[in-house]
Amino acid sequence: MLSGFDSHEEDALWPSHFNGNLASEHKDQLSALKSNDPDFYEFLQQNDQKLLNFDDSDSLEDEDEDEEERMYHRLPSQLEEADDDEEEEEESEKKDAKKSKEATKVTEAMIENWRAGLTKEPTAKLIRDITQAFKAAVATTKGDSEELCRYTISDSAVFNSLVLFCIKDMHAALSKMLKLKAPEQGQKKLILPSSSPRWQKNQIDIKMYVAGVVQLLSSLTQATVIAAVLRHANQMVPYYLCLPKQCRHLLKSLIKHWSTGEETVRVLAFLALNKICRHKQEIYLNSVLKQMYIAYVKNCKFTSPNTLPMINFMQRTLAEMYSLDTQVSYQHAFIYIRQLAIHLRNAINLKKKETYQSVYNWQYVHCLYLWCRVLSTIYPSEVLEPLLYPLCQVIIGCIKLVPISRYYPLRLHCVRAITLLSANTKTYVPALPFLLEILQREDFNKKPGRMSIKPINFAVILKLSKTNLQEKAYKDGLVEQLYDLILEYFHTQACSIGFPELALPTIVQLKAFLKECKVANYCKQMRQLLEKIQENCSYITGRRQKAAFGVADVTAVAAWEKQVAVEGTPLTKYYSQWKKLREKEIQLEISGKERMEDLNLPEIKRKKAEEKKANKKEFKGLFESDSDDDDDDLFKSKGKASYGDQKKPSSSKGKTPKKMLSTELKVVAEGDEDMVEDLELSDQD
Repeated sequence: MLSGFDSHEEDALWPSHFNGNLASEHKDQLSALKSNDPDFYEFLQQNDQKLLNFDDSDSLEDEDEDEEERMYHRLPSQLEEADDDEEEEEESEKKDAKKSKEATKVTEAMIENWRAGLTKEPTAKLIRDITQAFKAAVATTKGDSEELCRYTISDSAVFNSLVLFCIKDMHAALSKMLKLKAPEQGQKKLILPSSSPRWQKNQIDIKMYVAGVVQLLSSLTQATVIAAVLRHANQMVPYYLCLPKQCRHLLKSLIKHWSTGEETVRVLAFLALNKICRHKQEIYLNSVLKQMYIAYVKNCKFTSPNTLPMINFMQRTLAEMYSLDTQVSYQHAFIYIRQLAIHLRNAINLKKKETYQSVYNWQYVHCLYLWCRVLSTIYPSEVLEPLLYPLCQVIIGCIKLVPISRYYPLRLHCVRAITLLSANTKTYVPALPFLLEILQREDFNKKPGRMSIKPINFAVILKLSKTNLQEKAYKDGLVEQLYDLILEYFHTQACSIGFPELALPTIVQLKAFLKECKVANYCKQMRQLLEKIQENCSYITGRRQKAAFGVADVTAVAAWEKQVAVEGTPLTKYYSQWKKLREKEIQLEISGKERMEDLNLPEIKRKKAEEKKANKKEFKGLFESDSDDDDDDLFKSKGKASYGDQKKPSSSKGKTPKKMLSTELKVVAEGDEDMVEDLELSDQD
């Protein structure tokens, strides 16, 4: 019960006269002690005289004073006013004075001495000095001048020398100081520095150094310097694995550079990420995959010829990361594919512009392509195989959502993803109907409404504008894309025992197209494709006739298809040659180069200024008048001109080419497409 009361409440409840009784009792006990134990009483006289000279009034006076202090608050005799600015100035002056006394300026000579010391014998004290200097260098990049350091760096040349020295020599010096064994050739397991008996003694300095490397990575901007520091960070991965907090900071920085850096920086960041996650999967892999996926989605919002190679790089490297652990990958893939399916379901049910846009965008398409690549990379995997069907259903649903000609580029992207998945997982996915539908619905005989100067790059667009649909480049590019995708899809099934039956609907559709189409260029491409398909059908049919097993014998069929794939078919041989040429063309398209030589535009040659002056001097005396009034009279006259009137047409004739030339250049510069078309027609005539 007493424990619930405060001290002052306790005093209030306790009788005041009881304190006096206690004092008198204590005095009686001391007097009794003299007679009972004289030796102890003598000891107290020598050592604690105050205890024996105990007085009742002392306790009572102290008690009264304490009570007064508790009841009343006594004000100080004089109040002091505090000045915040003055205090801050004093504190800053003290800090600066302390810093100036302790800090030592780093010089080139000091760095050379440190280098010589590391080469000879790295000691703990030497490593500590270098680490402190490196900490000061990192502080300058952050602009953190208030941070107390043993060293200061005021020269950029010294900064560069120090960072270069640390990047080159610190890893080897730390290994030598900790006496770590060099890994044997072909050994995949890392030797962790925590296994060294000297680790605990030097852990603080090493922790400071690796933290400085991460801070340096976050503050640098030049790609070549970032690449050099990333190479060093890759060397220092075993040290980061022993320091969880610093390792998490490094992973965050690596993911940033992997998703936004320059090409070399991205590759080095990925190598470090892969190395850390391979050796500490259970700790870091799950969170790293989540952060990498989010970074991938953020950075593929906009697609252009410049960003497309980086997006493809992120796709391939992220697929490699998912292949490290199929169980973790299944959890991520299931959640994110389901998320894509929910967006698609909302778009189908609500049928609003906003819900359509949540599906028909670059992020959605690149995510579909990513999961196709992940499942293709990890195949065969019993864990991930159940995700093939739902992913294909989402892609097909995306194609059917808005099946109009303006979204043909998006349809082609989806078919390309299906083809990738079908080829690598040995799974038949019906993608040809979506391509043949375009051949049926589009009128390729209709003359284009306008001419276009450059071709449409289908690799970096999802939607066509209304003006694109009227251009000649649209149909040219569409026929080219259909040729590519039909050929790629049949290449994935070229060794299948059922190829003739699979190709039959396509052969019928291509023959119907050739009958209806009157454009020679389109017919030429499709006729070549038809011939290659029919040639492969004849080859497979001939091989099937020689087979001695039935269709129900799955093992024999698989062995037969494997043998055909090893020997090759006419279509696979043609595809390998075509692919090399096509890749070169795609690289040109991605780089944004225009193939102007295919347009056959006439050249407009300007006369040089010297030639114009010479012409003026030569014809100056031949004509009597060169005024605008004469030109007006010329256009007014309708009858036959006399000899005198013939001078006027000559004058206007000498003047007209100059006017027409400037008019043509002005119109072409303003982008008038009709003028370009007229120029083409006149050139053909």
